[in-house]
Amino acid sequence: MSTTTFSLEFKSETFKGKVNFPTGVFIDGQFSAGAEGTTIDVINPSTGKVITSVAEGTAKDVDRAVKAAKRAFTESWGLKVPGSQRGQLLNKLADLFERHSDELAALEALDNGKTFNWAKAADVAMSIGVLRYYAGWADKIHGQTIETHEDKLAYTRHEPFGVVGQIIPWNFPLMMMAWKLGPALATGNAIVLKPSEFTPLSALRVCSLINEAGFPPGVVNVIIGYGHTAGQAIAEHLGIDKVAFTGSTLVGRKIMEAAAKSNLKNVTLELGGKSPNIIFNDADLDLAVNWSLHGIFWNHGQCCCAGSRIFVQSGIYDKFLERFTAKSKALKLGDPFAGDSYQGPQVSKIQFDRIMDFINSGKEQGATVHLGGEQHGTEGYWIQPTIFTNTKPDMRIVQEEIFGPVGVVIKFEDQEDVLRQANDTLYGLAAAVFTTDITRGIQFAHSLQAGTAWINCANSLHPNVPFGGYKQSGVGRELGEYALNNYTNVKAVHINLGQHI
Repeated sequence: MSTTTFSLEFKSETFKGKVNFPTGVFIDGQFSAGAEGTTIDVINPSTGKVITSVAEGTAKDVDRAVKAAKRAFTESWGLKVPGSQRGQLLNKLADLFERHSDELAALEALDNGKTFNWAKAADVAMSIGVLRYYAGWADKIHGQTIETHEDKLAYTRHEPFGVVGQIIPWNFPLMMMAWKLGPALATGNAIVLKPSEFTPLSALRVCSLINEAGFPPGVVNVIIGYGHTAGQAIAEHLGIDKVAFTGSTLVGRKIMEAAAKSNLKNVTLELGGKSPNIIFNDADLDLAVNWSLHGIFWNHGQCCCAGSRIFVQSGIYDKFLERFTAKSKALKLGDPFAGDSYQGPQVSKIQFDRIMDFINSGKEQGATVHLGGEQHGTEGYWIQPTIFTNTKPDMRIVQEEIFGPVGVVIKFEDQEDVLRQANDTLYGLAAAVFTTDITRGIQFAHSLQAGTAWINCANSLHPNVPFGGYKQSGVGRELGEYALNNYTNVKAVHINLGQHI
């Protein structure tokens, strides 16, 4: 089956170069058209115009990919390949990411709308770091020898599941791909991965790099398709032993349900958030303002751990709001390829409409639009950085994940008051605390119901440190040594050394 290629020459301020790669489904090391012969249009969010079309993968393609992955796991991957060799291949892939970093950043900027400079400094750099981190773990997947008694030797092995399904979102396409590939490949699993149909380009480019790095065919298979078809097929497929998903809590529930109804496959979920950002009277005000800005407006607010509920103690509320407003007004919305742009467009018309619906609900429910609240420009999916004040706890903009450049600033009086409000949410992904009293900062961080607690910073992640949520923000952890647990089964081995029944 033939497939098409994507070819484009970039002539921007930040990147000049040509990209050219196949856009088919990637199965068993080969690109091809999807089983149904259909395609999906890829839209430039800056303009709303079509960039290219890619092959649509469906349930039939998922089935073909699972068969390829199972064959690879059995014949040329898994425990047949030493951990040291798996690590070498991951390092080669990281080298290729590094070599093509400008190209990968340009694809993210074109496809997702994030700025080229942020894509290179954050997304690509983090992806490289994650691949290298798990390359180092590949030959250190150890079990334990367990003392029982002298007539028995008992030990454990950490063995790969086999074929794992992975479904990643559109807000950090390349980075989420690396977060998923790294621990799964380090532990010896074969993969069927579905990127978002909104942002498929960087994943498709990486497929060629996976071949170039030398991974055996079928170890990584990539299907671009819709959630209700390809995603559903991954969640339900009897040949997939584990599924890992990053995205909304609503879809996470559906995946868990589908996995339970099929073969009760193991599931890890990294889901939504409504993260509190708490600023005490004694905080370094400039530090708090700058990090709060980054916490809510970075990546256009399309960040699961965005600090969207900004709680400011009454003694500095007015000063904070004044400085935060001035900094927000100064943010440059513009061409993602311009060197001075900070914020690009939202990823899609669907997401644009969803965010504007939240903004309108805030207005209708009586909150004050302190800044923004409107579309930016007339072309593409741009939204002004938006700040609401005078909110009430039951408002949608306070309770629900907006996933856009919209924050609420809430005044609080004392520690007990803000702790109650901060934890009054269905989510528990992240939280931030700003104070110069480090003892209070640590004690307060321990009281917050969140998987990540930042003190005097926000949206700050590292490959070595686990990331995941409490409550309805997910199951399991990404990153760090903890993520290896997502991709291994523990086997106990008992050896009789002469004991009689």
